Amino acid sequence: MSKKRDKREQHHAEVQTPPAAARQEADAGPAPKMKRKEYEREMRVLHGELVAMQEWVKASGAKICIVFEGRDTAGKGGTIKRITEQVSPRVFRVVALPAPTEREKSQMYIQRYVPHFPAAGEVVIFDRSWYNRSGVERVMGFCTPEETERFLELAPGFEKAMTDAGIVLLKYWLEVSPGEQTRRLESRINDPRKIWKLSDLDLKSYSRWYDYSRARDAMFAATDTAWAPWYIAHTDDKKRGRLNIISHLLSQVPYKPLALPDVTLPKRQRASGYVEPDLPLRCIPAPF
Repeated sequence: MSKKRDKREQHHAEVQTPPAAARQEADAGPAPKMKRKEYEREMRVLHGELVAMQEWVKASGAKICIVFEGRDTAGKGGTIKRITEQVSPRVFRVVALPAPTEREKSQMYIQRYVPHFPAAGEVVIFDRSWYNRSGVERVMGFCTPEETERFLELAPGFEKAMTDAGIVLLKYWLEVSPGEQTRRLESRINDPRKIWKLSDLDLKSYSRWYDYSRARDAMFAATDTAWAPWYIAHTDDKKRGRLNIISHLLSQVPYKPLALPDVTLPKRQRASGYVEPDLPLRCIPAPF
């Protein structure tokens, strides 16, 4: 059996951690920070599996919908970037909707998300989703308590309709500790490369840690169902968190790697007298 197949079976086995083993791991404390070389080596294997999943999705007509929610700074954007960086944007689509327009505010709440759902042969990733209503909208007062309660009542039935229509729905909640959230927000403040990630809403939300905890708990209680369960990923260690999420994602999609065709490059044509013309073209400077 090939090393690649061994690795594939290993990662499928690892996500099925028995409860007793999981408790032992928790008691042992957090694992040491992962080294960059080890992280990239594991990510390379998972990227190969994501491509294999992509080809299966295209061939089978599967419809995959992945929802990412979680604390501010928990690493949703970075995780999505690592998932999509080696696959085709024509198969993997990322949906990150802006604030609703006045017209969208007058629609049924879930309506603006529906046009982005996957068709056959597509994987759609929501960077925040309809669960805005039970999170930021609830905590920051952008909707009424009655609207939140109504959403929590309707969401399970709506997601049942999605899965009954053949959509594989995966919902991930990324959790980060208070101290790590503080460190990451301070990093955004002090790093000119990251300042764009810091919004006024982030600053307002920072002081409401326990309001968000209560909103999260109510969301889990109402919408963690057999057909669309929530999967929780602890991401204080970003590298381990990303690897764990991608590995779990792969274990939830029943893909089978397709046989790769034998590809041979054809011979390149002869020059047949072609000569580069002496045109006044503008080449960019090459300081590196």
